[in-house]
Amino acid sequence: MKKKFICFAIFILTAYILLYPADAVNASRNGLMLWYEKVLPTLLPFAILSNVLIHSGYMDAITKHLTKYFRLFLPVSGEGVFILCSGFLFGFPMGSKNCAELLKANKIHPKEAEILFYITNNISPVFIGSYILLQQLQLKGMFGISIFILYGPALILGMLLLHRKKEENRQKKTASQSQITFKIIDAAIMNGFETLVRIGGYIMLFSILIPLVEKLPLPKPVLILLENVLEITNGINCLANTNWNIQTKYILAMTATAFGGLSGIAQTSSMIKGTSLSMKRYCLVKLLLTLCTFLLAVTVSLFLL
Repeated sequence: MKKKFICFAIFILTAYILLYPADAVNASRNGLMLWYEKVLPTLLPFAILSNVLIHSGYMDAITKHLTKYFRLFLPVSGEGVFILCSGFLFGFPMGSKNCAELLKANKIHPKEAEILFYITNNISPVFIGSYILLQQLQLKGMFGISIFILYGPALILGMLLLHRKKEENRQKKTASQSQITFKIIDAAIMNGFETLVRIGGYIMLFSILIPLVEKLPLPKPVLILLENVLEITNGINCLANTNWNIQTKYILAMTATAFGGLSGIAQTSSMIKGTSLSMKRYCLVKLLLTLCTFLLAVTVSLFLL
């Protein structure tokens, strides 16, 4: 059944590209420009830097002073602190990438990596504040509460799961030497470019799917919801251009952001190849967190909008 569905989807996409080449090329160009102008300069430097820190041993020196403060509410290792900071500050998909990199290097306990994988792979606060709230929804003064309803459920779930697994996560760590060589830097650069090329490919693919969905004979509200399920950048833009009231726009935008779109799930899957991290469990947790964000967004919209 799965193979038949994939074959059918490939056939439909190929037929669309052949029948509407101008639309497909334009959508592909827009997706690549989005990647080149926004994603590449934002994520590539940190992707390279994070790889250098992980494989040079300097990550421990940076995170050891932060660990004691994080453990007041999240019992994580130094490596866990690094994943939390990168996942929440720099945003998706750095959380999943660094979980995978540390797991492959045997520098983090699998249980801890699994929990952090669930909660740190989120949209960056810069994207939320500048693109979603200011550019699209034009909502000033909603940044703090929006960050809470998007990140709060994930952090609360992380606290519960990490405290439950606290004893299991303990492991004896060996001291690692800190050194930066050109070999480590070269490998980090190649790894960073490979990561960003994968992301660019998925952005281009899902950018082509957006105009394909728009040609379906479905009501406009259904099309907008499908676009947000596919890819949130274009989806939220379409949502913002409707004549719906601001409460509805805000609730749907926050819900779509919490979910991250199928494009985000596809990119996440590509980040964790070769590890024991489970995409099936990740998706289930993501749906649970999305539901929590939806309920919080409804509550916020009733009192603040």
